[in-house]
Amino acid sequence: MYVKKTPNRNTGRTFMEYAKKYRDPITKKSRDTIIEAIGYIDEFEKDFDDPYEHFRMLAQQMTEEEKDSKLVTLTYSTDEELEPETDNRKNYGYAAIMKVYHALSLHKFLATKARYKKFEYNTNSIMLLLVISRILSPGSKSKAYSEKGRYFERFAFQLEDVYRSLSHFAEIRLDMQNYLHKQIVSSYGRDTSIVYFDATNFYFEIDVDDNLRKRGASKEHRPNPIVQMGLAMDRDGVPINYKLYPGNKLDCETFRDVIGELCKNYEAGRIIVVADRGIITGDNIWYLIGGKPSRPQHGYVFSFSVRGGTKEFKKYVLDEAGYTDANGKALAEDTDYDYKIKTRVIAREISVSTIDGKKMTKVVYEKQVVFWSSDYAKRAKMERESSVKKAQEFIETPSKYKQHTKHGAAKYVTATDKETGEIEPKNELSLNEDILKEEEKFDGYYAIVTSERDMDSRQIIDTYKGLWEIEENFRIEKGELEARPVFVSSEDHIEGHFLTCFVSLVITRLLQKITGHRYSIAVLVDAMKRISCSLEHDNTYLFDYRSAVTDAIGKATGVNFNKKRERLGEIKKALGSVKK
Repeated sequence: MYVKKTPNRNTGRTFMEYAKKYRDPITKKSRDTIIEAIGYIDEFEKDFDDPYEHFRMLAQQMTEEEKDSKLVTLTYSTDEELEPETDNRKNYGYAAIMKVYHALSLHKFLATKARYKKFEYNTNSIMLLLVISRILSPGSKSKAYSEKGRYFERFAFQLEDVYRSLSHFAEIRLDMQNYLHKQIVSSYGRDTSIVYFDATNFYFEIDVDDNLRKRGASKEHRPNPIVQMGLAMDRDGVPINYKLYPGNKLDCETFRDVIGELCKNYEAGRIIVVADRGIITGDNIWYLIGGKPSRPQHGYVFSFSVRGGTKEFKKYVLDEAGYTDANGKALAEDTDYDYKIKTRVIAREISVSTIDGKKMTKVVYEKQVVFWSSDYAKRAKMERESSVKKAQEFIETPSKYKQHTKHGAAKYVTATDKETGEIEPKNELSLNEDILKEEEKFDGYYAIVTSERDMDSRQIIDTYKGLWEIEENFRIEKGELEARPVFVSSEDHIEGHFLTCFVSLVITRLLQKITGHRYSIAVLVDAMKRISCSLEHDNTYLFDYRSAVTDAIGKATGVNFNKKRERLGEIKKALGSVKK
């Protein structure tokens, strides 16, 4: 602010006004905007020796006071137009991501790993951009680079540097996972007494296999080459470690590698691993218990197939003797019930591989928990009805049946020519009623086996139910974080890509943890996306979104997301504070 003097040629008097300078957005020339009229200089000569100097000092004082105050004077023209290709929108929600990123000291780890490398770029800056982009605007590395201007950070590197850094990230991926684990233990706390494990795969839209991307059992039933991922998770749903495998690797074969790394290098102590029935092989069980059935080194809580069980086990499941309700009370005869459960401790024979590839039989002593739920029964019936409907289509159109193996809906179809096994359009096809009746017997039954023979049955079931969290992690990776499609092709770049996805998943899960698990990842990510602002005037940014979710994120991270307007200096100061 300054004092503008305007002489009057007719009267010889000089008029004073408080004014400010601004740049006309159309003409690009400096112009004045009048703030307040003061009066003629001669009117103040009897009060001040130098009226102009007096009001000039006042204008200077008001300028200083305005800088110190929270009041901002806005001046604008209604004729003002945006410049072509203008994009003043900035995201500020990424401050929450940066808070967790720096609380984990990832910047220090990356600086240490790059210390003796002759990089011409900052690997931490690249990792930070890729993580922020993966959470808030997932896509290709090129997309992340092109959108780097939407954040207040100075990302001083080239797109080529982003791709080069992926090779470095691939080299340090195991060390980084281990480092992350230790930082989580230190900064957020972590319970690894229960560890959840599962495997999934990611497809690639290519035609030819290579060393990593191979055809295998796709979770999405696609014919494309895939990459397998084994992942371990703690009780809070926060990932611990992962590893990639060729697409033709079986789920059960990834188990010992991932869990072995965890047990060996993560100081987890004794763990109880929870996994689905695809993991329950004799080799995996024997590996966990360390060959000591009476005093297992580690424990397990595994889903156990009822329909795939032995005749003796199926007989035990269907035998009404021993079942109780959820409270342990005996079931009354001729009474409808929605739930029943029974348990037993039993010695079970498993098949274990020897060093030379042969098989030997071992005995494990485990607790078996069998329960039946009316909800599970209804769900099983609905799922089978869908398959039966498809089987009916095969019967009506035999040519469709020829295109399928005897899995899924095709298993419910019986051909009349049983000697040759050939299916011809002239042959009569019918539903296999025997299979249908056999499956119906076990609708609603579920079984869990565990090494923890002293664990309460209800606790065993609740522990197993936590497995959905790891399935949720895979859904988040493939959904919110869009880990696929993968826009890189070399093995080291693929490894680097999935490391950035893993770090992103860990950070979002930690944000969910520190906000009390009140919100889904999708809700948290959407809120952070919407914490955005636009340049309004003189380095002042205008915000237009606040919710209970942003309040919770702000409280958990110590970042104030409630301001309607904020100066650039204050924004940068706040971003600087989250890096400490």
